[in-house]
Amino acid sequence: MSTDTRQVPSRPLGPFHEAVDEFVSTTKHWWLLLVTGVAWVVVAVLILRFDYTTVAAIAVLFGVFCFAAATNEVMVSAVTPSRGWRILHWLLAVLFIVVGVVAFFRPSDTFVGLAAVMSFYFVFRGTFDIATSFAASRVPGWWVLLLVGIAEIAIGFWAAGSWNASVVVLVSWVAAGALIHGVGQIASAFLVRKVGHGAAALDGQHSAAAQA
Repeated sequence: MSTDTRQVPSRPLGPFHEAVDEFVSTTKHWWLLLVTGVAWVVVAVLILRFDYTTVAAIAVLFGVFCFAAATNEVMVSAVTPSRGWRILHWLLAVLFIVVGVVAFFRPSDTFVGLAAVMSFYFVFRGTFDIATSFAASRVPGWWVLLLVGIAEIAIGFWAAGSWNASVVVLVSWVAAGALIHGVGQIASAFLVRKVGHGAAALDGQHSAAAQA
């Protein structure tokens, strides 16, 4: 009588498990979104603590803000499991760089001109956040990102239609953008975390069923 000494693999291999492994390994860096979200909130507070008196000064502030937002999108793409969404994050980063360059080199001599530049950022950002929230509509807490996107678009249209924008209003928009973006990043962090845990649980169930 022979005894079969072959060991059953503790985990069946295949495209499904490889895809899930990659997905889980990507989403485990969700805490990066949390850290950047908190950093954006801190930046919003710091912005309001300085005095700005000219269009040029606010244009530089907003240009730096856009470059920071572009860098943030590149970081977010690193923790995004979907290739399609990674590409969208990169495209958004490119758009923010373009807006930042325009703010630096062509801020116009009026508050209205700078407000118009700001409006592009908020509309782009808000549209993307709303699309992201609907894509994650099955994950608890997705509505937070939806509200963030709506708020950003509202500021964008407000900026586009403002003909009497003052220094205080422009700085407030930049600070509000940083604050709203921070809240969105924090919400995204927990969404990514929940999605990662859900994928890991699904993979475990699939493995158990395959070994049964």
